[in-house]
Amino acid sequence: MLSREDNELMCRVGPGTPMGEVLRHYWMPLLFPNELVPDGAPLRTRLLGENLVLYRDSEGSVGCIAESCPHRGASMFFGRNEESGLRCVYHGWKFDVSGACVDMPNEPAESNFKHKIRATAYPALERGGMVWVYMGREATPPPPPDFEWCLVPDPQRNISWKAVRECNWVQALEGDLDSSHTGFLHARLDRVNMANAAGMTVDNAPALEVMETPIGVMYAARRSVRPDSYYWRTTQFVLPFYGMFPSTLDGRVPCHIWVPIDDENTLSWGIDWQPFPLEAEGPPTLNQSFSITGGGAGYLPVSSRPHGAFYTVANRSNDYLLDREEQRTTTFSGIPTIALQDTAVTESMGPIYRRNREHLGTSDAMIIRSRARLIRIAKAFRDAGTPPPGASEPGMFKVRSCAIHLPRRLAWPEALADWHNARAGLPDTRVDVAMPRRP
Repeated sequence: MLSREDNELMCRVGPGTPMGEVLRHYWMPLLFPNELVPDGAPLRTRLLGENLVLYRDSEGSVGCIAESCPHRGASMFFGRNEESGLRCVYHGWKFDVSGACVDMPNEPAESNFKHKIRATAYPALERGGMVWVYMGREATPPPPPDFEWCLVPDPQRNISWKAVRECNWVQALEGDLDSSHTGFLHARLDRVNMANAAGMTVDNAPALEVMETPIGVMYAARRSVRPDSYYWRTTQFVLPFYGMFPSTLDGRVPCHIWVPIDDENTLSWGIDWQPFPLEAEGPPTLNQSFSITGGGAGYLPVSSRPHGAFYTVANRSNDYLLDREEQRTTTFSGIPTIALQDTAVTESMGPIYRRNREHLGTSDAMIIRSRARLIRIAKAFRDAGTPPPGASEPGMFKVRSCAIHLPRRLAWPEALADWHNARAGLPDTRVDVAMPRRP
């Protein structure tokens, strides 16, 4: 368990908080590019406890500015996006994507006041099928991270969802760092599912081996499925809020992203990619399905709240479409889709989980180590100004996770090092791997 003080330190992300300042060292994915069009409607959003407005100007550049106009605080969401800038409808002040005031029509023509005024603005760029924002204090932002999904061609990348989860970002992230829940929360009662095919339901009490990496924490969950091998499922916690969980049977590497909207709300992304060229060439097939629910439940209508288009119909108010008959006869949880199952349990913990009252077991080793890493980084920045790992080293983010059967004589860290660091394919010494063989 954590002390109340450490829990607060780890979870709070607003301006001036230690963890909030740490997160501001990293680029953060916020929008799909097609949510903004040149000279189109501004978009109300929120990130790290700050209300923001994003827009695409006449030249196609993305602007990200504070929602509050620096004149008298009116919302820039109501602004006119025109002629390479966003104009406040209250008094006509206009700002470009850098935050510079480029027009002040209610001041005399000879006035130079506009040159003294700037809106709070943050750099934004497009990369890997997403719009990223940098909220750091540096005049020159660091390079964006070289995640492998940002580097592969579009047909090898799939963005499967984006949704708001109404809880703190750390408890959302921790679901990705917990291998043992998969054989329960996401199970089918008949055990005829992907987990069974991979051998997971044969052994629901995996032995965990945890190690820190330069960019986070990694663990391998070992299951005894066959007499000649172990089934290993490796998961990477990549700073500051990425959960790269075990790869799928078709060789794609999946990742979840947990971007803190504020202390009590999180923007979640689901993405996966194929590291190797596809067998058949064709046009890009980037998937932006905007759905995590299945069954036609979808999203609530667009509302006035930030990220309002990405709140799901299945939510706390309707018990996430829980079906007790389904729970009795078919699935362990009775809640449709894996993503909603995770949403239900993490939101049920409350907006910010009180970790001073929990009781952790051996299967929680990865969660314990990851929390310790986050807290240590936040304290190092708070007490000594130490920059967080990887913030200015984009190559550190080029890592993968894995699911594989390995002979029992092999040590997984050495056998899988090239794969985990995106240098090569899986080793030739494997036995019936869960991913296709690649050179």
